[in-house]
Amino acid sequence: MTQAVSVDADAPPGRGQGHPWLTLLAVSLGVIMVMLDGTVVAIANPVIQVELKASLADLQWVTSGYLLALAVFLITAGKLGDLFGHKRVFLIGVAGFALTSLAIGLSSSIGVLVALRVLQGLFGALLQPAALALLRSAFPGEKLNMAMGAWGAIIGLSSAAGPIVGGLLVENVSWQSVFFINVPVGVVALAFGLWALRESRAQTLSRVDWLGVVLLSGAMFSLVWAIIKAPEWGWGDGKTLGFLAAVVVIGAVFLFWQSKAREPLLPLSLFRNASVSIGTVLMVLMSFAMFGAMFFLTFFFQGVHGLTPLDSGLRMLPMSAGMIVASPVAGILIGKLGPKITIAGGMVISAFAMFLMSRLSVDAAFADTAIPFVLLAFGLSPVFVGATEIIVGNAPEELSGVAGGVQNSAMQVGGALGTAILGAIVSAKVADVLPGYLGPAAAAIPPNQMELLKSAASVGAAPPGTGPAAQALANASHLSFMDGLHLGFVVSTAVALVAAALALFVRAGRKTEGAPVHMG
Repeated sequence: MTQAVSVDADAPPGRGQGHPWLTLLAVSLGVIMVMLDGTVVAIANPVIQVELKASLADLQWVTSGYLLALAVFLITAGKLGDLFGHKRVFLIGVAGFALTSLAIGLSSSIGVLVALRVLQGLFGALLQPAALALLRSAFPGEKLNMAMGAWGAIIGLSSAAGPIVGGLLVENVSWQSVFFINVPVGVVALAFGLWALRESRAQTLSRVDWLGVVLLSGAMFSLVWAIIKAPEWGWGDGKTLGFLAAVVVIGAVFLFWQSKAREPLLPLSLFRNASVSIGTVLMVLMSFAMFGAMFFLTFFFQGVHGLTPLDSGLRMLPMSAGMIVASPVAGILIGKLGPKITIAGGMVISAFAMFLMSRLSVDAAFADTAIPFVLLAFGLSPVFVGATEIIVGNAPEELSGVAGGVQNSAMQVGGALGTAILGAIVSAKVADVLPGYLGPAAAAIPPNQMELLKSAASVGAAPPGTGPAAQALANASHLSFMDGLHLGFVVSTAVALVAAALALFVRAGRKTEGAPVHMG
């Protein structure tokens, strides 16, 4: 259904309301919370693991639960903005994100923290499509590209600041403070948004496909839950196979319903274009490799390498800062060479960076990680920049908003699956090699204690203590974790190469002006 976005005529705008650049500032304040949260939590994970006695699976759900909630709800959130107004939905998202951040900081158990992270993801999903809708209604067509450039720079700066802010807060205050920081930012964003934003909504209202939301949520939950629990249950266990079977059954019902629903959550006609389908898979693979690999680097820096949270943030800064420079360069290259060669080349560079990380040693120097981080920035940026042209540009005009939701959802789902699958691979490798590194002493360790050692080693941790025996346990733990980390990066290298090959089959999107905007 084609939907034109219009400003709300129910009330005259106040002074400053709807001004393009004030609108950009207002929505940026809200999205800064989301971007900061995505990077500071990674820095806080090792401390959360210790203080809340969390397992690797628990920590995976701190990330995966948030990403899944974000991914599942993005398209639905766009439709809610169409129905009830984008300003209203955006401000609800801001308030909810800030309040759940406060609750997370006050939580004292890992179970409550994970549940609140899921809720936080739902509010984060309300923010993003509504922010884009408000920008598209505030800026005239000839200035929208300029607004998107500024938008990208703000997101890049927020991502780059995350590791430093997170390191400073975790090291000098507490892990809770990385969530508390969202509260004052949210208050400012809410107050400024109430004043500066002008309501906009679709002229033709649509319904929310709630059955589609439930089915898609159930399928993705079953998939990630099976992957996370498989190392504990076993891949051939009935529970694992049962959840994987649920993925197939629920997924099939979802596809059937989408083909019959009057206003489906995800119109299947969107994927008749091969470039849209391939572009979506590219986003999943790129996020799989990046988010999955980055998840374990914080444990390498703090657990194995012995760095403080601040130093860990500084070690990860080259990639975030590099993307600020790499993104405009990628845009220029895509304009001159097209998306096919640029994205394929970027994924090859990313694969090489992942390969370099698979060779890291326990005592890796700053340059050993900085060089692959910078390569990753210049390798992944073409995928970020080119995704809109491939997915949205090749989608039918009446589905352009839905295509944007698909792009964002694919990124979040890829990150969640990368964290889950690579986590399972790393854990399995650690469990396999740890007894060998322990040597003859492994036979004398009771099975329950051995499981605890394997769980600690899977996040780069070692049992506390001093003396030769404790040092031997620490060495075995760190060496087995490095074996798991290396295997994880080898898998990420292969995923990046597959993505590079797929990129050769896409084509540039159409260049259309004045098309009606569909907000999902």
